[in-house]
Amino acid sequence: MAKRRKKTKRSASSASTHLPNAELDVMACLWKDGQSTARNIRETMLRYRPMAHGSVVTLLTRLEAKGMVTKKKGSFGKAFIFKPARAPETTYRSLAKDMVRRVFAGDSARMVTSLFEAHPPTKGELTQIQTLVNSAKRKAKASRR
Repeated sequence: MAKRRKKTKRSASSASTHLPNAELDVMACLWKDGQSTARNIRETMLRYRPMAHGSVVTLLTRLEAKGMVTKKKGSFGKAFIFKPARAPETTYRSLAKDMVRRVFAGDSARMVTSLFEAHPPTKGELTQIQTLVNSAKRKAKASRR
């Protein structure tokens, strides 16, 4: 008889960084819009992840159970308004760190190069990136002292 794997309970912060792709897509919609109904999320995702309304509701229910979203009754009808319960930065950092490690063998420069080739930054983004690079240089210089 095969042994069953014991499920380990993840902490809320761990759950936020290990979301399945479909849940991550829903969270991305909420982070972008601030709040939304299941219908609006479904409509937003139609062009890249078409799914039934019930599937979106199921994903939102799972995310609520993980503490990632909150819901409140909308002002009319049966619709609920969903809001992200956490800022996205922790998840962004975790995903980027994982991608650098797994896909780019720890080479951050290679990841940035691939990103720029796939999606060239705008002038405004380049200004933001230059500010980040300058800040990183100052921190590196200060840590060497």
